[in-house]
Amino acid sequence: MKSDSIAVDVPAESSSAIKGKAPLLGLARDHTGSGGYKRGLSIFDFLLRLAAIVAALAAAATMGTSDETLPFFTQFLQFEASYDDLPTFQFFVIAVALVAGYLVLSLPFSVVTIVRPLAVAPRLLLLVLDTAALALDTAAASAAAAIVYLAHNGNTNTNWLPICQQFGDFCQKTSGAVVSAFASVTFLAILVVLSGLSLKRP
Repeated sequence: MKSDSIAVDVPAESSSAIKGKAPLLGLARDHTGSGGYKRGLSIFDFLLRLAAIVAALAAAATMGTSDETLPFFTQFLQFEASYDDLPTFQFFVIAVALVAGYLVLSLPFSVVTIVRPLAVAPRLLLLVLDTAALALDTAAASAAAAIVYLAHNGNTNTNWLPICQQFGDFCQKTSGAVVSAFASVTFLAILVVLSGLSLKRP
């Protein structure tokens, strides 16, 4: 007996079809890797925002409570130093408090970038607002730093005498506030760089 044999023709995929599938698989892998990388940046972004909030609040609170009255006074004169005696320090408190408030409000958008790491709109919004907050924070910290320098060293050309020998606590608080403000400036600068890296195409 002759065994019946059935031949089944299986169409072989052409090399062009195989080549056409490869880029699709590679693209899927690229998106997956890019999503994990951007999610990591978003988590770091969230932690930096928390650190910047702490630094900005500490700066505003320290400057806002800087007040010292010398123990001696005359009948018509009392020696006192307070942040609201200087418009620069008033601007510092308001500006840094605004930056801290903005950073608190930006936390939900940072969470959105963690949940949706490939979303572009929240990252672009944070980049623009972070840059504005960085400019405001830098201006406030730099202006206050100039006044603190004069308080410590004075200026002989204009006959401005240093006051930190008399108002030691006041100068210590204002100096600490300026240091905290520059710490928040550093955090904001890193946040701007991170936002730029996150918007970069893979």
